Amino acid sequence: MDLFINKLMSSVIEIILFASIPFIWWLIGARKKAGFFDWIGLKKMEKHKGTIPLIIVITAVFCAVSIVILYMIRDVETASSGFDGLGVKAIPAILVYAIFNTALPEEMMFRGFLLKRIASRAGFSAGNTIQAVVFGLMHGIMFVAHVGMAKAIIIVIFTGLIGWVMGYINEKRSGGSILSSWIIHALSNIFSGLVSAFSLL
Repeated sequence: MDLFINKLMSSVIEIILFASIPFIWWLIGARKKAGFFDWIGLKKMEKHKGTIPLIIVITAVFCAVSIVILYMIRDVETASSGFDGLGVKAIPAILVYAIFNTALPEEMMFRGFLLKRIASRAGFSAGNTIQAVVFGLMHGIMFVAHVGMAKAIIIVIFTGLIGWVMGYINEKRSGGSILSSWIIHALSNIFSGLVSAFSLL
């Protein structure tokens, strides 16, 4: 229960922190054009043929990539380390951690804010590439001191590519909704949490 409450409180803090810059930006320059949730992409997905199967495939790829990365950093303390060996009793905390503590804040910042703002000025290709690079770097830099430069670069490339694909699905197959990437990201993080909880690596 303590772990669940901890993840719940941490999620609230993370969401507020990650949403603060986009919210201030919207408040200053875009509040007369669109509501905040629509502006950042927290809206209903547009239906395009093949989008759901694509989400399933990308989620499976993300989970496979997660196995590789988790193996590479198996001796490093990570956000999911708190679930190590806890089994079934960790599942409620894992769900909160995966859906609200990591996936939602990161999707709002990278695919909801960074991609959309850059794309509005420099086009989709530039916006998606830049957000993917920053997304990858964020995940790689935190591990470079623990796993070395070579493995950190692999992490940057893997997570950056996934970030790019999620941006593509949102903007080109979901009508700008970040729900698609939120689903992919959350399911992948649930998978990673379960791997830790049941000591599968």
